[in-house]
Amino acid sequence: MYNQIKQEAYEANMQLPKLGLVLFTFGNVSVVDRERKVFAIKPSGVSYDLLKPEDMVIVDFEANVVEGKLRPSSDTKTHAVLYKEWEEIGAIVHTHSTYGTAWAQSNRAIPIYGTTHADHLTKDIPCAPPMSDEMIAGNYEYQTGYQIVDYFDQSQIDYREVEMVLVGNHAPFCWGKDGHKAVYNAMVLEYVAKMALLSEQINPDINRMKDSLIKKHYERKHGKESYYGQ
Repeated sequence: MYNQIKQEAYEANMQLPKLGLVLFTFGNVSVVDRERKVFAIKPSGVSYDLLKPEDMVIVDFEANVVEGKLRPSSDTKTHAVLYKEWEEIGAIVHTHSTYGTAWAQSNRAIPIYGTTHADHLTKDIPCAPPMSDEMIAGNYEYQTGYQIVDYFDQSQIDYREVEMVLVGNHAPFCWGKDGHKAVYNAMVLEYVAKMALLSEQINPDINRMKDSLIKKHYERKHGKESYYGQ
């Protein structure tokens, strides 16, 4: 019944170690079935070397297990909140990738310094602030989801345009229309995070990329008259 999202979630999860986005079991991918209001997510603490499609756990939008013998990822409630609140996302990736997490631990958005960044976004990659003591003491993973959602609402950021975020003192979360796109976004974030760090080391007085160049690169790929690709 859920074989399609289990397979897609499995394949997306297996991309994380191949792309160098996770160490050990430090990450997870989920894929949603909007019609059935469930998602498939990696089981908690299972090595990628041992992972199989049938190991994926099926969970509803309240984070209740619908099918599966293993415990779902400890981040399941965060995924559930994002699926419930943002109706147009099809998959979510959470990693503790090196460079993205370093920016999150520094509580800094990743500035838009170059065309690689502008090919994907017209804004800095946002960093939601660390959670309050009350949120941390409460239902932590559930509140992590609302920390992201509330920050986007307060900052007037459209989750359909900006498909990635850092959570302060934590790590990146990315999403997309499907597992492939969500993993792609996670890799883009990590690559841009690395280049931004190197750019600041080379030139500590670096300036944010100018608006005309941002607009040019974003619109040539995503605008009405885009001409990138086939």
